[in-house]
Amino acid sequence: MVLSTGFTAAGPAATAQAAVPSTIPLTIKNSSARGEQVYIYNIGTLLSTGQQGWADANGTFHAWPTGGNPPTPAPDASIAGPANGQSKTIRMPQFSGRVYFSYGQKLDFRLTTGGLVQPAVQNPSDPNRNILFNWTEYTLNGSGLWINSTQVDMFSAPYAVGVKAPNGTTTNAGHLKAGGYNSFFSALRSQSGGWANLIQTRADGTVLRALAPGYGVETGALPASVMNDYINRVWSKYASSTLTVTPFGDQPNTKYFGRVSGNVMNFTNSAGAVVTSFQKPDAASVFGCHRLLDAPNDLVRGPISRTLCAGYNRTTLLTNANQPDTSSAGFYQDGVTNQYAKAIHAQMADGKAYAFAFDDVGNHESLVHHGDPQEAFITLDPFS
Repeated sequence: MVLSTGFTAAGPAATAQAAVPSTIPLTIKNSSARGEQVYIYNIGTLLSTGQQGWADANGTFHAWPTGGNPPTPAPDASIAGPANGQSKTIRMPQFSGRVYFSYGQKLDFRLTTGGLVQPAVQNPSDPNRNILFNWTEYTLNGSGLWINSTQVDMFSAPYAVGVKAPNGTTTNAGHLKAGGYNSFFSALRSQSGGWANLIQTRADGTVLRALAPGYGVETGALPASVMNDYINRVWSKYASSTLTVTPFGDQPNTKYFGRVSGNVMNFTNSAGAVVTSFQKPDAASVFGCHRLLDAPNDLVRGPISRTLCAGYNRTTLLTNANQPDTSSAGFYQDGVTNQYAKAIHAQMADGKAYAFAFDDVGNHESLVHHGDPQEAFITLDPFS
């Protein structure tokens, strides 16, 4: 869902509708119980022009200057955040972007000739590697606000998001259970097979984050074969039976039928014509929902791939031949599963999270939306 050098909108493209003002209030509440200075960054794409840049505390847009090769330092886009126990309100423009927050140190953003280089802490030499930080994603456009918490890239500083409706009610997503932050890391540490290697700490002992497993495979922290046993069993099952994918909840008659032949899973439509095929995936493809499980923005392969990706990560493909499986009761029950995603969902107060790119399949994501948002919220939660 999220790329380290760009943005993926949390909501649909802007429409001609103009009910939403050009900026809305964003209130950041610091309930972290930490004493460090907090820095806030609001960066993204200005939807009215397509320009990339950042917004200051007043919601005024500033385009990034031209970068270089090697990358050059970006202008300081930081906003001083609230102290522990305090709140601060800034303005959020009509962006598709991210709100970053860091503790104790400003983030180091760079610009290349192609635009902004965002933190990539799976890289040991990334200048942000030893900074405690996180981000939320949002799209604010003429149709409303979509804002979500995300763990697609990493699980780090805990936070929740919210939106206030015209009647004064606020909807929230992303809060952990009491003790959920520590319980998540304990779950990874107790899981054999390399999962504990996803955890990154600073020299002073501070736990900074757990990398998403796709990055774990990429960096060698997690074995590339970590999902092989499950993938092999799925491949074997559907060599002699059919996997039925109904990718659109509002189109129950649109179905695709998958069968494995050799190293390929072919999907046919109701007329029996092959519409797309997938090679046997590996863990990197499963965790990243890309490569051998690429999901183009079309109406056939992309929706099928999204469904497969969710089924592999949640390990429901062996227990349910009709996908997607919308009931979370059967998720992550196999001995070989995405232990990172399992631990995150287990510790969320409402069970919802963006633990992998297509965690929104079946509406299990930590997203809030309103078509007429009065105010947005980010709550920096305690590290407990």
